[in-house]
Amino acid sequence: MLLPAKAEVARQLRRYRAWERVMLASPGDRTVRATFEDSGYTLCVLMGERCAREAAQSAERYLRGGPGTYQQEQNAHPRTTSVVHGGPHVAVDRRSPAGR
Repeated sequence: MLLPAKAEVARQLRRYRAWERVMLASPGDRTVRATFEDSGYTLCVLMGERCAREAAQSAERYLRGGPGTYQQEQNAHPRTTSVVHGGPHVAVDRRSPAGR
């Protein structure tokens, strides 16, 4: 699994948290909201998450520990999603087989 540079993760996490504070102070400002959502999207892409809140938590875990620690945590908690194929819900493992 390729891991992003810690400096870039830290920079994007700071940017996300700063825009989060601005957005909470001015929730009706469309420009602020759009910039906050953009910063969340960037963090999602960087951390491989689908939700900005999860991406921020993932970034914090990554910055707290070393790359090995982060990879072990990711492998210990497989991500699954429910997919409906016209029948019952089926859990699908979204992790790449290359990382196993």
